[in-house]
Parts: sequence; structure tokens; C-alpha cells
Amino acid sequence: MPKLLAVLFASHLCFAATAGEQTPLAAVQALFDAMSAHDAAKAGSLFLPDAQLFSVTPEGTAQGLPHQKWVDHLGASKDTWLERISDPKVLEHGSVAVVWGDYDFHLNGKLHHCGVDSFSLLKTNDGWKINAVSDTHETSCTDHSK
Repeated sequence: MPKLLAVLFASHLCFAATAGEQTPLAAVQALFDAMSAHDAAKAGSLFLPDAQLFSVTPEGTAQGLPHQKWVDHLGASKDTWLERISDPKVLEHGSVAVVWGDYDFHLNGKLHHCGVDSFSLLKTNDGWKINAVSDTHETSCTDHSK
């Protein structure tokens, strides 16, 4: 029994170390993976409690949404979601980071919209957490998946 406890304790330490070493870009990719899997619990765990999502439409209208409403929508959706970021730029200083890059979003296998994503993240005791997402929502996109 002591050996089993030692193994469980060691594996817990390894998991904790791995979670603490996650990069800001890995946190963003984890969000995209959760979106594709419709894993609302995983997606929600990547945000700080008061996180917000902001989007600017092609007409210039800015819209904000509490992250939990977005997570609930993800969990309820029956559609297939795929979002990809290309050539991301990461700025990191201590416990503050920004991930910025062009993105495309596919809905049910078809290009739906694209734009620029900007993720603001803070490093917590639980790893990197998203505190804000801002994006442009553009419809004149090139489908790079073909």
C-alpha cells in the first residue's frame, strides 16, 4: 500500500508540474480543442471567473459576452466547430501574456468567418487562464484548409 500511495503522489506531482508549465499558446490551443470536442467543462476551466469575450462585426459593432454564456452555447450546440489560429504571436512577461493571430472558423465543415484573435491571459497557480478574448468577425475570407 505505501508503494501505491507513493506512485499516486508522484503522478500527482508530475501532473501538477505539467499543468504549471503550460504555455499561453498551449492554453489557447486547449480552448480550440475543447471547442472541437464540444467539451464545455474543459473550455470553461481555461477562463478566469470574470472573463469576457468581445467581437467586432464587419459593420464595426462591438459586442461583449461573459465567458460562461459562450461556454453554455458551446455545450448546447449540435454543430461541428473548428477554429484555427495561424502564425500566432505570443508576448509574455512574468504572469501576463497576449496571444495574437489570424484565425479561421469552420462551422459544420464549411468556412464560416475569419479575422484576428487576441487572447489576454494571466498565469495563476492553476496555470495560464484566459481573462479576455477579442476578435474581429470577418466574412471575406480565404479558405486555407483546401
